[in-house]
Amino acid sequence: MTIEELRKAGYLLSDKQWLERILFLESIAGVPGMVAATLRHLTSLRLMRRDSGWIHTCLEEAENERMHLMTFMTLRQPSMLFRLMILGAQGVFYNLFFLSYLISPKICHRFVGHLEEEAVVTYTRCIADLEAGKIPEWTNLDAPEISIDYWRLPPNAKLLDVLYAVRSDETTHRFVNHSLANLNPATDVNPFALREPDMHIKGTKIEFNREESEEYVKESHELMQQHQAKEVLPEKQG
Repeated sequence: MTIEELRKAGYLLSDKQWLERILFLESIAGVPGMVAATLRHLTSLRLMRRDSGWIHTCLEEAENERMHLMTFMTLRQPSMLFRLMILGAQGVFYNLFFLSYLISPKICHRFVGHLEEEAVVTYTRCIADLEAGKIPEWTNLDAPEISIDYWRLPPNAKLLDVLYAVRSDETTHRFVNHSLANLNPATDVNPFALREPDMHIKGTKIEFNREESEEYVKESHELMQQHQAKEVLPEKQG
């Protein structure tokens, strides 16, 4: 069977169907990080205490998901019906997640971790289809300019390179949220406030448990102290 026949039979997604799926996914994926950051920001103000580094990580996740959406929006402008569907889904999901985070932040981060796992699966399947020649419209498609600037891709990057970069981001979000779900949101320090593990760790582990997170925070502080000591030493020698 040809690719066109497989698409008509429902065995393959077309380039337009892939874009619809990705655009809907990314329009929703940017909600949890913003909700978590907003609530933790208000809690920090209300209780007049530091946040232990959670707000920045949550905001960074929301911004990253928004950039995914902006990137794929350059490939297709959704119809008015599609925008209305996103408006309804976003309104429902935002409020449900808002209430859920008030009740149990740990469950919410665990939910987002599983959501990001599904995002990794989605992009993995998309990449597999593209590399197998099942999305011929994208085979030699250049990467959007916004993606080259954002991920610092080479000027000759293709859309396939963008998909790999996005999947890497989703892997990070999966690891971060599963790790945050193991912590006490009221007292524990965010282990990713100072640095993030490299892909050798995120690609082989699902999460940090609470003890591993604490140890990672200690390592980060030690690395910072060593870096500061190296900067001070030349000044003293001068």
